[in-house]
Amino acid sequence: CHPLPTPGTPQYLVGYGSLMEEASRLRTAPSARTVLPVRVQGFRRAWIAQGSPVGFSTTFLGVTANAGSSMNAVLFALADDAELSNMDAREAGYCRVALAPQQLTSLVGALPEGEVWLYANKPDRTAPPSRRFPIVQSYVDIFLGGCLQIERQYQLAGFAEECITSTAGWSRHWVNDRIHPRRPFAHQPNAGAIDALLQRKLPAQFRAIRIE
Repeated sequence: CHPLPTPGTPQYLVGYGSLMEEASRLRTAPSARTVLPVRVQGFRRAWIAQGSPVGFSTTFLGVTANAGSSMNAVLFALADDAELSNMDAREAGYCRVALAPQQLTSLVGALPEGEVWLYANKPDRTAPPSRRFPIVQSYVDIFLGGCLQIERQYQLAGFAEECITSTAGWSRHWVNDRIHPRRPFAHQPNAGAIDALLQRKLPAQFRAIRIE
């Protein structure tokens, strides 16, 4: 599930969920400040990664192999084997799989050479959102906040919208767990932009969000 990297070969990781946000990514890979926006072919991003069954939990983003699907994401280098091991520990509910060069398209500049990995769902941890395992706004904020960071940094118009449209499984099982959700700007500076995106692209699901 977590293959050994080839010694002496540069190691890269594709981030498609929380790893798209800089602060979230740097908590595990402190060297990964520079990212390359990419499009990945052959994988379908969806709300399918069921969290721990203990206590209150959530459904996270995951991917499964799908020949006809694509998604936007970021590519970043890992400094050493220790950072790769730390990522494996963080993404323990997923399997790390190798990507072929033809599955990646750079949206800005050239692709680097090296081994490229992506964390895919384990079949036994795959399920759609439910009342017990809903989508939670705090995780949506990290995901779309990262997409907005990339859109603004690289002037990629529509990148954040593509994050939404290339993600399947948006559900009415969705709770707003932001701190002070009626005044989210006090704690989440991107709240207004995120909510405007969601209202425009997912109006039915957005209306169904309940406050926790």
